[in-house]
Amino acid sequence: MTVEVRTDEPDQRFAPGSVLYVNGSDRRLTVERIHWHSGRLLLTLEGITDRTDAEGVRGFVVEVERSADETPDDPDEYYDSALTGCAVESLDGTPVGVVAEVIHLPSQDMLAVRTIDERDLLVPFIEMFVPTVDIAARRIVIDPPAGLMDVAE
Repeated sequence: MTVEVRTDEPDQRFAPGSVLYVNGSDRRLTVERIHWHSGRLLLTLEGITDRTDAEGVRGFVVEVERSADETPDDPDEYYDSALTGCAVESLDGTPVGVVAEVIHLPSQDMLAVRTIDERDLLVPFIEMFVPTVDIAARRIVIDPPAGLMDVAE
């Protein structure tokens, strides 16, 4: 089956023997084999032996278990789980809200921020608009482009 890869470490995360946890359930899938073909990751999973079995896991979001203190090799990269729940504030320290989700789009990643007045705000996750990410303090500083905060209203 094909996989829509959402990690910068696919060869590590999908290595044979890796256990994938189906998001929102207690189901586990074990990677038997991986193969790259034309830029797509193809997986063989233990117990998935035919097309019908494969259809049964179509559309699933899977996650891997990793230690809580593990971080990406690149200091400018972050795991979604490290960003979700971080307090968001403006450059002057004014509280804006909390990161509810990280959205991965083809052009760039976006921080979905739930504002303190319960609005939804999408902030492009680029250094120009997100100059500070302090995972240890669970704090993110944003400098949104003109009008972005008004659009959320």
